[in-house]
Amino acid sequence: MIGLRVNHFKASVLALVCGLSSPYVMAGMIDKEGMAAWEICAMCHSLNGISRMAKFPKLAGQKPAYIIKQFRDFNAGRRTNDGGQMEAITTEVDIDAIEAIANYFAQLPPPPAAKLESDSESSQLFNDGEEIFYQGVGRTQACANCHAQSDSLEKQQIAANAPWLFGQHKNYLVKQLKDFKSANRANDVTVSMHQIARNLSPQAIDAVTFFLAHKQPGKGSE
Repeated sequence: MIGLRVNHFKASVLALVCGLSSPYVMAGMIDKEGMAAWEICAMCHSLNGISRMAKFPKLAGQKPAYIIKQFRDFNAGRRTNDGGQMEAITTEVDIDAIEAIANYFAQLPPPPAAKLESDSESSQLFNDGEEIFYQGVGRTQACANCHAQSDSLEKQQIAANAPWLFGQHKNYLVKQLKDFKSANRANDVTVSMHQIARNLSPQAIDAVTFFLAHKQPGKGSE
């Protein structure tokens, strides 16, 4: 009974932390005794890597290199978000454990896509987003050049740190594109995402994120 009560208390604290926005409240408040490093991340991203809230990205099946880079960027202040939550959480995790954390989430099955309704409006939005992703729009290159699997060694090298996007929360993707567009997210060392996002209209952002959220991912593919 005592063990159950302790676990319930920890779960309550973790749920509370995920809803907080102040790093001053979060830092140092987590009881980490007996927890694996990835369990600290799982309090917001879930143990199966499929977060319930769109403010937290799904990490299941994600590239280890991408997870490692984002963790290090938050820890070093190169990336900020949501009032400092992630920056504070990275201080709760041993930096030497980041590879184990990344590998844990990477080996999980990728998240299932959101169910696509059969109405014509949803189908059109999906098709528009698919075209943008694979072919680009206007002056904007195709997202697939970096975010889809390729047989080209050159493209594989370019996309080494680009995340898999299929099955991700739509609202999370919208926010990231808006943050790149406004330069609120500044940890893209190539600055390519800033230019791409600036060239996307609100309608294009809506379409491509809708497509990505409803596109069934295959681990290590597309």
